[in-house]
Formats: sequence, structure tokens, C-alpha cells
Amino acid sequence: MSFFSNIFKKGHQLPPVDLSAVSVDFHSHLIPGIDDGSPDMESTITMIRKFKELGYQKVITTPHVMCDYYQNTPEKILKGLDEVKNELTKQGINIEIEAAAEYNLDDGLSKLIKDKQILTFGDNYVLFELPFMSEPPNLQEIIFELQMAGYRPILAHPERYGFWYRNFEKYEELKARGVLLQMNLLSLTGHYSPETKKVAEKMVEANLIDGVGTDCHRIEHLMQFEDSLSLKHLHQLVNQENLLNKKL
Repeated sequence: MSFFSNIFKKGHQLPPVDLSAVSVDFHSHLIPGIDDGSPDMESTITMIRKFKELGYQKVITTPHVMCDYYQNTPEKILKGLDEVKNELTKQGINIEIEAAAEYNLDDGLSKLIKDKQILTFGDNYVLFELPFMSEPPNLQEIIFELQMAGYRPILAHPERYGFWYRNFEKYEELKARGVLLQMNLLSLTGHYSPETKKVAEKMVEANLIDGVGTDCHRIEHLMQFEDSLSLKHLHQLVNQENLLNKKL
């Protein structure tokens, strides 16, 4: 029996995972008042303090960009980032913070790509998400456009798209096309649904996950996550040597 098989056997309580090994979170909604995340600066600072307490050294926050709902521009996002940085400095909170965005694959994304109105992080990475009802018919086209423009696409929370739950090979197909997959850590807690949890665990076991994020919108998300740090699959994820978070 291997070391990991032994420590993960049923009934064995694992210690809380050390999130300082992850180091960076690259999916959150911390800029006040521009999407469905933090409503004000006080909430933002409360969440950032908790990130630091959990062991994170850096946060790359990613406000929603949706053409018909959250029409956030790079200028608006970066202005909000500067305001957060100023408040962190005032309060003496020492944590690195950057901003990119979570782009919805909607009717406006193609134009943003063409106009180079895309915020990236790391090595030209772009976080994008899909509608939750069905796979967009232009998914492959947008992936191609991103790549041809020099961007490196990362699909946010693929484990939450129910339309792929009976089509698991879709995840492998996306990775073969050069798309990285980012899992929400809360998916492993059952926060979204038992079925999402099951798919998330299966993806971890298949070594399909390239990076992880909290997708934090409010302090309760981090509190719930803090209560689940002993999960077996969370340990497996954090122990991945090639986890993108560790390179940002």
C-alpha cells in the first residue's frame, strides 16, 4: 500500500492543508461595488485579511465582465484595484494584490479580444467562464480567437457546468486544445451541489486540474472553506507540483 493510499484510507483524519503551499489565489471578486462580489471596501478588507490568515501571499482578483450586465472595462477594474491597494497600505496589511477579470463567453467577448481589451495575469493567462445552461455554440471559435491573439485561456470552474456531467471526456478534449482548467475549491466541500462535488473529485483523481481558486464573493465563502481544509481531494490538489498557482 502506498503512502498516500494509507493516509487517505477511510476513517483517517488528515490535518488541515497548508495553503501557503498554494501561495496565490487567482479567482475572486474583491473590488468593491463593480460586480456581485464585495459590496464595499470594508467587506473587501475583511476578505483580504482572511486570505492572509489562511496563508495566501498573493491575490489576483477577477471581477466579472459581461456585455449586458457587468460592463467592466480594464480602466474601471484597475482604478478599483488602486483604491484597494491604497486602503491596504493605510491599514498596514502586507499582501500582494493584482487584478485581471473573469470574462463571460457572451456576445461581447469576441470584440474585446479583437480590440485587445483583455486583462491578463501571469504569462498572458485569461480567465473565462461559460453560461451555466448549455455549452455555447461558439466555444471552440472563442478558444481559437484567444489563442491566435496570444492569450492563454483558463476555463473557470469547469466542474460546475452540469451540461458536461455525462460527457466527462469533454474536459480532456479542452485540455488537448490547450485550455487550462481552474477548479473552485468550494466545489470539493459540496457547496454548489453533491453532484458538483462528485465531478470535482473525479477531475482531481484524473489529474485534470491545472489551477485552483476560491471564487470568493463574500467572507462566508472563505469561512466555509476554512472549515474544510482536511479534505482528501484538497490535499491531493495542493500537493500537485505543477499547480499553476505556485508559479504566479
